[in-house]
Amino acid sequence: MSQETDLDQGGPQLTLLEHLLALKDHLVRIAIAIVVSSAASFVLATRIFEWLLLPVAGHEDKVSIMANTPTSAISTYVKIAFFSGAILAMPFIVYQVLLYILPALTPKEKRTLFWVIPGATLFFLSGAAFAYFVMIPPSLSFLFRFWSEYIDQMWTIEEYLTFVTGLVFWVGISFQTPLLMAFVARMGVVTSKQMLSVWQFALVIIAVIAALITPTADPLNMSLVMGPLVVLYFLVILLARLVQPKHATPHPA
Repeated sequence: MSQETDLDQGGPQLTLLEHLLALKDHLVRIAIAIVVSSAASFVLATRIFEWLLLPVAGHEDKVSIMANTPTSAISTYVKIAFFSGAILAMPFIVYQVLLYILPALTPKEKRTLFWVIPGATLFFLSGAAFAYFVMIPPSLSFLFRFWSEYIDQMWTIEEYLTFVTGLVFWVGISFQTPLLMAFVARMGVVTSKQMLSVWQFALVIIAVIAALITPTADPLNMSLVMGPLVVLYFLVILLARLVQPKHATPHPA
């Protein structure tokens, strides 16, 4: 009887040590996946590097991208390969995270997760594309113009890549928020009515996130981040209304 009850509640309870050992196994698998996908990305590192340099193409009169150490070129090559490998491994990473939390979920909740892996990949790629094509060009344009009459822009390749890849990565991560909120609504933890009732508070949180992600201080670039996140939040409310159980009430705290 106790075993049946455990299964209904999402599986047998694990000790802290068993949780840590399971977490270790999943982290090792994630690390192996990133290494393997990064090794495959080495052959494309040059093409990816050219793609990452496109935002500054045609602005050579405003900024110079330079290497300031003898090993900068090699380290840049390796970093690009690992960055690309992490993106390629994203579906597997999400899969491993889900496997780690699956024992704590009921069979119904496990079935709900089937659409999370392709959805998380799609949302991440959408956010990354938005950052690269929509956010980075005006951000660089602002940086080119700021105090240009006093300062010559000379960026190291490490600084430039940190700027571009960081923006692409974190905006991609932030675009996965609707998927997480939809899953929470599907589990009945929150309802669309609750999310709509706190929209003012959500706007404040979104503004803080946008300020942290935005690489420049001007309102234009911050609004480029904040605008889509606001739209996504209200889309989440609509999606939550569609996927939440009928007559859903939030679980008590």
